[in-house]
Amino acid sequence: MSNNTIRQLIILGALAIIGIMTVQSYWVLRSWDLKEEEFNQAVYIALQNVAKDLAKLNESVLPSQNLILQRATNYFEVNINDVIDANTLQYYLQKEFEDAALNVDFEYFIYDCSSKRMVYGDYISYSTDEEKEIKEEDVPRINDEFIYYFGVRFPGKSSAVISQMRLSIVFSVILLLAILFFMYSIFIILRQKRLSEMQKDFINNMTHEFKTPISTIKISADVFLNNPVIQEDKRLHRYANIIKEQNHRLNNQVEKVLQLARIERENFSLNKEKIDVHELLESIVQSAEIKLTEKNGAISCFLEAKRAVVEADRLHLTNVLDNLVDNAIKYCKGKPEITLITADYGNQINLSISDNGIGISPEHQGKVFNKFYRVPTGNVHNVKGFGLGLFYIKNICDAHGWRLRLKSTPDVGTTITMSINRQP
Repeated sequence: MSNNTIRQLIILGALAIIGIMTVQSYWVLRSWDLKEEEFNQAVYIALQNVAKDLAKLNESVLPSQNLILQRATNYFEVNINDVIDANTLQYYLQKEFEDAALNVDFEYFIYDCSSKRMVYGDYISYSTDEEKEIKEEDVPRINDEFIYYFGVRFPGKSSAVISQMRLSIVFSVILLLAILFFMYSIFIILRQKRLSEMQKDFINNMTHEFKTPISTIKISADVFLNNPVIQEDKRLHRYANIIKEQNHRLNNQVEKVLQLARIERENFSLNKEKIDVHELLESIVQSAEIKLTEKNGAISCFLEAKRAVVEADRLHLTNVLDNLVDNAIKYCKGKPEITLITADYGNQINLSISDNGIGISPEHQGKVFNKFYRVPTGNVHNVKGFGLGLFYIKNICDAHGWRLRLKSTPDVGTTITMSINRQP
């Protein structure tokens, strides 16, 4: 994934987070307003009933206007045209609040017109029996508009409203946790991407540095092999051949890593040309027969496709076939028996390579095309490798638009089939 794409995804994700948080904040605040309005309305109704009860008891008439005034978010005043008895007021307040399901701690004050000051009534608590100590500054200011009135304050109003918003708060917390997890995931992804790029740069630079000594070793090995003295000494000639073969093997591994680096950097291009698959397979078979002779193995070809010309990158197609045949030889406990089959399949050629090797168990078949993946073998490492062969094959097939299928049975063998598009 390119840096530009990742940047766009981060921007879109940030905008989405901002949008979600804005909407959620709006609904939380809206829910707060609604719950507070419900609370105030319930208090208004309860205080209105208290005023009516007191007026009926005292046989007085309630004022037609400004019966109840809200002086603060949690403080209400009730205008009464008569003297107020504290015990009676407390009884009616508790009764009406409980009927309205307002089981919230409250305290009440009564205005004494003779002394012209607010007298503290009592603190009614539904959660504890402890008495609250009232300070002078906690007593509400006097309202000069009323002659006889009482005030009611709800110290725990905010907590009561919050308790009614419990569901909204839970969802908000869940959303916040999800956003934090998303942000943490983005951070981890960016860090992993940075580490991956550093790893790719290191591998790319390292493999390029290997090219110079590999070329030098190749030239030196050729000089040794062409020297008459070395050619006469069978032991030295064999060692020189080993050096050349191992150098060639190392060069192939380095080339494979370089090609994979180009593929992952998306600057990979195919040099397609017309290729006769049958002719290419014959050259692959000839080079494989040397290895098969050492293991007393055999390779059989059934080239039944009538039209064998395809358009592909010769270098990469050769590497793919070399890898598949080489794997068939390496991953065999006994005498390797390899079968190459080509067959017509619509506008494609099906090319199958079968072996009688150790096979792959079903739980590993979906992973063998992953980078660096090797089938676990415990502490036994009979076959060396980096887990890049099948990953390289899969990427080359994908780049050409070919279909790749694997069928394998443990201790029986493996068949890999490529569906190659013919030349248009």
